[in-house]
Order: sequence, then structure tokens, then C-alpha cells
Amino acid sequence: MRILEHPSPNFGPRRDGLRPSLVLLHHTAMETAEAALDRLCDPEAEVSSHYLIARDGRVWRLVDEAGRAWHAGLGRWKGLDDINSRSIGIELANPASLKGFPPFPEVQMAALEALLWEILSRWGIPAEGVIGHSDIAPERKADPGPKFDWGRLALQGLAAPSVVSEARNVCWNAFGTKAAAAGYDVVDNSADAVLRAVRLRHRPWAEGKAPDAWDVGCLTQPGKGQD
Repeated sequence: MRILEHPSPNFGPRRDGLRPSLVLLHHTAMETAEAALDRLCDPEAEVSSHYLIARDGRVWRLVDEAGRAWHAGLGRWKGLDDINSRSIGIELANPASLKGFPPFPEVQMAALEALLWEILSRWGIPAEGVIGHSDIAPERKADPGPKFDWGRLALQGLAAPSVVSEARNVCWNAFGTKAAAAGYDVVDNSADAVLRAVRLRHRPWAEGKAPDAWDVGCLTQPGKGQD
């Protein structure tokens, strides 16, 4: 695939000898890809990603994959932090709430898939390593958002299939255990935030409120309190 080079000054070395084991997907929440490109390359903004994909399928490389781009912020996945040092960040141009969360065009998804095949192969990252910003930071982030087609990626082996189910009269202890096993941080995030993140990824149409908290103690004792 053709990649346009547009280097950003906003990066550094990966810390502690870490190498990419995750791919983190974002939406830009800006009017145009060009506006996002300017921001991701603005030294004063102090944000960046490794790649930016426009809605027409153009792909820019901003930071070499060996470098540490500044896209993840605070967050945890499978108990690990410093996601910037562990991941490759891909921004998908999408105005998000600015224009009512439009779907991601076919040409943009096709470009993402081609890029993911290359990245996963190059670094030996499994499909389970492709996650969203909302997965690592449930309290803060909602991207790539409710219109992103995770199922499409999963069918091609480019993301994990749904591993957290939600059912009527669900036992919240069981839900917490499954969410933690999938990688979500259920200790430092509220039940509402984790439920919202899971729904963004697996069930964006679902509604309803989680309890104020669940029994975190059951997370170390699988099976306790399950229906």
C-alpha cells in the first residue's frame, strides 16, 4: 500500500526496551484529516500517532513504528500501563460527535485492514492486540466510537471476537471477571465506565445502567457469585 510520509516531531524512544505488542485505534474528532494532520504534527499540541487514515483512504505515516508516539495517555490493558511504549497508534479521520458519529467509509476501512495486516505481521502482534482507545481508558475516551465495525475486523482475524457477553439478569461479579480477563481495568475504573467501554466495542446498541460498584474480590476467585 502507498503511505505518505509526513513526519511529526512529537515522539520519543520506547521506554524500558518495550516493543509494540498492541495496536491502538482512535478517531480524530476533527472536521478534516488535514486538520488532524496539522494538530498531530504541532509541537505545542504534544500529541501524535504513528499513522493517520483519511476518509478517502489516504494513509500518512507520522512516526516510525520503532518510536514512541504520544497517542494513548493514561490507561491500562491487561494490567499493564505506559501503553504508548507498548503500542502503535492509528488515527482514523472521523468528525465523531461534531457530525453525529458518521460511519467509517469502505475505502477507509479497507486501508486500515491493509495497514493492520502489515503491522501485525511485522511485529508478531495477535488479533487480540488490536484494541480501541476506549478499551484502555474507559473513564476518559470513547474512540473509535459506536459506528466502528469491530466485527468486520474480527471476521478477518484482525481483532478479537467478542469475549464479554451481556445478558438479562447478568451477575455483575461474573461480568467483572470476564471484563478483567479480556483486559479491561476493573479496579481503577467504575462499573459504569467499563460497561460503557465494553458496549462501545461489542454491543453499541445496548442500554441500561450498571450498579455503583461490583465485588472486586470475586475477580481473584473465578466462579464466586456467578449465576
